[in-house]
Amino acid sequence: MSLSDKISNKADELGGKAKEAAGAATGDDELRAEGKADQAESAIKGAVEDVKDAVGDAADKVKKAFGK
Repeated sequence: MSLSDKISNKADELGGKAKEAAGAATGDDELRAEGKADQAESAIKGAVEDVKDAVGDAADKVKKAFGK
């Protein structure tokens, strides 16, 4: 995962937490749910990037093992 992707995901997560907190403070259930959804989306993006990184690392190891 690139640094810019990590920063973007963290910003989305923090924005989601802020929305959730604002919704909780004002009693706005829709805003709270939107914040939770933003956090979940950020977590999914992070998980996908982690899988991409793992696959890339595995491919590099295979290439190295075969001398390519």
